[in-house]
Amino acid sequence: MAPDKPLLWSNFAGDLAAAGEAAGAAAAYRRAVEMAPGSGAAWLGLANLRLARPAAEDVATIEQAVGAADDPYQKMQMLFALGRFHDELGAFDRSFTCFSEANSLRERLVPHDASGLTALVDAQLGLPGAFFAEQPEPDIDEAGAIFIVGMPRSGSTLVEQMLDCHPEIEGGGELFVLQEIAASLGAFEAPASFARRVQALTRDEAAQLRTHYRHSTARFRKTKRRYFIDKMPANWRFVTLIQRILPNARIIDVRRDPMACCFSAYTTYFNRHTDFPNELEHLGQYFGHYVRTMDMARTSMPKRVYRMEYEELVAHANREIRALLEFLQRPFSDFCLRPQENPRAVHTPSAQQVREPVHRLKDQVRNYLPWLGPLRSALEPGHPSK
Repeated sequence: MAPDKPLLWSNFAGDLAAAGEAAGAAAAYRRAVEMAPGSGAAWLGLANLRLARPAAEDVATIEQAVGAADDPYQKMQMLFALGRFHDELGAFDRSFTCFSEANSLRERLVPHDASGLTALVDAQLGLPGAFFAEQPEPDIDEAGAIFIVGMPRSGSTLVEQMLDCHPEIEGGGELFVLQEIAASLGAFEAPASFARRVQALTRDEAAQLRTHYRHSTARFRKTKRRYFIDKMPANWRFVTLIQRILPNARIIDVRRDPMACCFSAYTTYFNRHTDFPNELEHLGQYFGHYVRTMDMARTSMPKRVYRMEYEELVAHANREIRALLEFLQRPFSDFCLRPQENPRAVHTPSAQQVREPVHRLKDQVRNYLPWLGPLRSALEPGHPSK
């Protein structure tokens, strides 16, 4: 109806990519950038597909468009795309410069609240041990909710894709429902008050929030499968809320090598609604907060929290998925080992990777070590965030 609108071609390409139609997505993205060379979303989508070695003319076109860009969000997306193109071409110094400029721009547009996150984590870690001991023995059959948490680029999409292959489990993707409930309780405005409110919730109040969560997530369900995955990585920030209002839910903590995972996140575009670190030091601090929180949760709730190592999963998929399904009290399914055959739509930067047989992500980090001193320092045990 409107073939001359580049935004429509870009959106169409995004849907094709989510559905696994990579070639069609590439062609649609091409239509978009031919009509609008400054289309950041289209260039970024094309770069994320990684179907072929970038052409010199593509790099030149993006660099010219970046210099002429008026929209800072379009410029930011083009810088992330340009960083990926230079990485593919082996120009790592230029690639890192692009990623650094993209993150600096995002910090001005979507500043990360590092102090607020520290306050939120400290407030929850300060809850008494009795808070976790008060809950009854968990029974996954009663609730059916499965949370997958961790860092972005940790392999969480792969774990969800594999579990969605199970006939009893449905992957719901990245949902904001739990974050919205946490915000309504003051998690971001008054972290200490939030922790106290979560601790003081009565049985009836917790039941009301549980009902609200279930009704709010129901609209995302597409099947009648019994169990449902909420795969918002940042939900680790609200593990105490999960404990209080969804006491029978299971939590899967997916971990990947810290340097590789953090740098991969640094090279990834996050939308304007996501509070995520844009600086290397803050990335290391964020990882430290995440680890502290989930280590506390696993120690306090060993029957509810499962730690999945990404490197072990890709090296020993059969063994690791069997162990995970045993934790979830579900029978083994061979289909879980063939996530590339799963036709579901995937709307994360890992969409194309999970369309392939299980394999280890390429660790870009070794090519960028000369520039990652702040990240390495922030990840060390003696850093103030630990």
